[in-house]
Amino acid sequence: MAHPGKGKPPRVGDNPVFRRVLLSFVLVLVGLMIVAPLVVIGVEAFSKGVAYFGAAIAHPDTRHAIMLTVVTALIAVPINTAFGVAAAWAITKHDFPGKRLLIVIIEIPFSVSPIVAGVAYLFVFGLQGLFGHALQTMEIKILFALPGIVLASMFVTAPFVARELIPLMQAQGRDLEEAATSLGASGWRTFFSVTLPNIKWALLYGVVLCNSRVMGEFGAVSVVSGNIRGQTNTLPLHIELLYHDYNAAGSFAAASILAGLAIVTLVVKVALERQGAGRIQRPSALAGADTVTPEVKP
Repeated sequence: MAHPGKGKPPRVGDNPVFRRVLLSFVLVLVGLMIVAPLVVIGVEAFSKGVAYFGAAIAHPDTRHAIMLTVVTALIAVPINTAFGVAAAWAITKHDFPGKRLLIVIIEIPFSVSPIVAGVAYLFVFGLQGLFGHALQTMEIKILFALPGIVLASMFVTAPFVARELIPLMQAQGRDLEEAATSLGASGWRTFFSVTLPNIKWALLYGVVLCNSRVMGEFGAVSVVSGNIRGQTNTLPLHIELLYHDYNAAGSFAAASILAGLAIVTLVVKVALERQGAGRIQRPSALAGADTVTPEVKP
């Protein structure tokens, strides 16, 4: 009897030596680049004791940095979520000239350095910028204040929600929405009864990633915030400030908050993936009909 695998070309990695070398290489890189820094942050944060750690977190400048970071996320994430849903809906459910151009524009923040984005905002909203004189006349302060921080954070995180939704909504197609519309459902009823249930896990997945990036953004925010201690410093900027002040323990204590956020984000990300976020699946027409038909009455 012929061997089941006889005559078939070997797969990449079938060699036991190659598998061991590859796995060892990956584990070494993971240990050096990911695990070791996280361990160092935890050890250094408590290097002067729990009391010092608590005092560092409770310092007014640190508390203000945490509050500013949270406020920025509370403003930027919902706006980018609404933008991502609207962009994905427009791109996947409608045909219009410039669709490909819109997709490219949405991807721009991924290819542009955050610092370059911050400098661009200086030339738009700064005193010598495009709208600087008009804003100064109306006594509206954008840069070196909360609005500038929010705008910079929104720019770097604009694609996250849209990137999660567009492939999924393209795979799902338009059949269910068209069926709901033919049954008399309004646009909002179609969205909330048909579209949203089918994209909810991918939407939450994008929101989690967007929130994590907003809270950890450094480059663009460092340019537009002015780095004013206790006023416009977000948590990442405050960590750098403490480190430059030779307060390593305080810097690591503040950094442990962001590290904890990263771990929580990872846990939520894995949980959402297990619920189906990120998987491109086309729901059956029968399931969609079951969702729509009871809602629409003649």
